[in-house]
Amino acid sequence: MIILGILEVLMSYINNYGDTVRIKTGPKRQLLLTSNYKLYELLLPKMEFVKKSMDYKFFQRWLGTGLLTSEGAKWKKHRQILTPTFHFNLLEDFLEVFESNSKILVEEFKKHLDDTSVDIYRFVNLCTLDIICETTMGTSVKAQENSDSEYVQSVKNMLDIIMGRVFTPHKLFDWIYFFTEDYKKEHKALKILHSHTWDVIKRRRVLYLDALAKGVEVKQRKALLDLLLELNINGQHLSLEEIREEVDTFMFAGHHATASAISFSLFCLANHPEEQATEQKNIFGNDFDRSVSSRDLKSMQYLDLFIKETLRLYPPGPFYSRELDHDVPYEGTILPKGLTITLFAYALHRNPAYFPEPEKFSPSRFENVDGKLPFIYLPFSAGPRNCIGHRFAVVEMKSVISRIVRTFELLPAIPAHELQIASQIVLISTNGVRIRFKKRNQHTGTV
Repeated sequence: MIILGILEVLMSYINNYGDTVRIKTGPKRQLLLTSNYKLYELLLPKMEFVKKSMDYKFFQRWLGTGLLTSEGAKWKKHRQILTPTFHFNLLEDFLEVFESNSKILVEEFKKHLDDTSVDIYRFVNLCTLDIICETTMGTSVKAQENSDSEYVQSVKNMLDIIMGRVFTPHKLFDWIYFFTEDYKKEHKALKILHSHTWDVIKRRRVLYLDALAKGVEVKQRKALLDLLLELNINGQHLSLEEIREEVDTFMFAGHHATASAISFSLFCLANHPEEQATEQKNIFGNDFDRSVSSRDLKSMQYLDLFIKETLRLYPPGPFYSRELDHDVPYEGTILPKGLTITLFAYALHRNPAYFPEPEKFSPSRFENVDGKLPFIYLPFSAGPRNCIGHRFAVVEMKSVISRIVRTFELLPAIPAHELQIASQIVLISTNGVRIRFKKRNQHTGTV
């Protein structure tokens, strides 16, 4: 389900009524929609405001109470345990996964070299699903080769169902929702998704215990699941059910958001080609076909700026909601307990007070960031509940985009494509993300 026009409506509220708007969403429910920096500064850095809004409950039958949906002591414990698994040095082990799957993506794009307009999102979406499956669970669902698989379709169905519940008033209540067709679809999808996750967990755990009993080291590359199983076996108080919750959470959070970010980045590269291959040429010389290294990625400073500017205009998460668990004094008034505050990052990123000429695409604006206003740029949220996988996402993005730019010159679609931005679970374009490709000489960087 896609909510058409919601961003335009909410932006019109901000433009017409000011940076903070109270919206009644039900008989007893209201939220505060805001792009007011002072509220961000109040809410984001403090542990007392880490409670997510009630909308996140719709994820719980799928994700349980993993990092995305948990609160309080469980969230703090899991955040502390899981943070080291996203250390940059550990992420280097995944470069081979990024490379192998981006090569498959490139081969898919090669089939469309003669096309004047290619919707890249569906291809990128399958690629990021393969990547997150392999890096999280150590096994590939081969989504790029089999987009009609039950697993792939179940992921899509769950995202559509959850979004439908958030924006359909009568489906907010379980006692009504349980009698709908969507609930039947959810039950079927969850059976497939959870069965797959449990099968992988059991296989990997047996493999690890067998190697441990024999006193040998498992030779395979460690997925995030393996690191969690090690913690479980070594007595770190992470149950198998909690591992299942976190694995499914990583699968959800690391799939569509990254697909959105990569797709919009490629669209911006196609429509702003001035520096498209210069940096890649400087790094790879005449060997555009070799695999990327962590050193290469660290050298991609212009691509880093380009991605930051893309995420400013097209943040994967356009909203972040928090629910107040106590009354909060704020500028002479009281924000009442139970109030949902929706931080409208999409609007904040387009505020000319913080980003001059906000509709202009200008990567150079990030060259001299002084850090005095740390909450004006929120592609991965901020504060204690920021995205734990943001480094993972950026490394994946740079690796995949680098491979594509080294293979093709990216050009605007014919006819020119105007994005129709909308909010699903993440930011999307309802009419696709269309560009065209021209083969690049991989030894010279020319076309």
